Amino acid sequence: MKDLMGQAIWDFYHDDSPENLLTETSISEMDDLPVEYLFRDFDEMNLVEQKALELAKGKVLDIGAGAGSHSLYLQNEKGLDVLALDFSPKSIEVCKLRGVEKTRCSDILQYSGESFDTILLLMNGTGIFESLDKIDLYLEKLHSFLKDEGQILIDSTDILYMYDRDEDGGVMVPADHYYGEVDYFLHYKLDTEKPIKWLYLDFNTMKKAVENNGFTIEKILQEEDSFLARLTKK
Repeated sequence: MKDLMGQAIWDFYHDDSPENLLTETSISEMDDLPVEYLFRDFDEMNLVEQKALELAKGKVLDIGAGAGSHSLYLQNEKGLDVLALDFSPKSIEVCKLRGVEKTRCSDILQYSGESFDTILLLMNGTGIFESLDKIDLYLEKLHSFLKDEGQILIDSTDILYMYDRDEDGGVMVPADHYYGEVDYFLHYKLDTEKPIKWLYLDFNTMKKAVENNGFTIEKILQEEDSFLARLTKK
């Protein structure tokens, strides 16, 4: 794996000619992702992220920690015991350099260890599930390291609005797969990573999936087409 996200985070942190990341999906055109956005502080975060950080408590696992902005807020401002987890080696190195005390470089399915009071999955946290047919695998894993009274705080976006409508107002979604399953492409400094599978979930589809895997779900916040949900064990 090329770790372009990690390279961009590394370059920005070290002020080594950073450039914007470019992202695109199988249903959307190229878009700029300024690397400095990954270094934002609490005041620059959206309402979904802010609410999730406010609700976080106890021992926290921050999955897909990136440059460590969520972890740093919880560790430094709230005094919580936080583990930043990311499969990007360079991202984890920058987390350490920025002062995140506990880090782990691992894919979520390979991770094993402690159990947590709060598991955070933010910035379209459902993306890591890849596709509907893999969601059970991930939810089972998350269930295994959530404490009995713990919570998972996860956000997603219903991307139905991105599809065209026909003359009768019906949405023209793919016939061969769930409309929230997309291929995600990342470009940085003329380099491109292999596309990854990325999953956007609408709330009702998420609700069915998590209830099939031993969780109850509550919608905490809706912000346009995005939402924050809290999962707890049944």
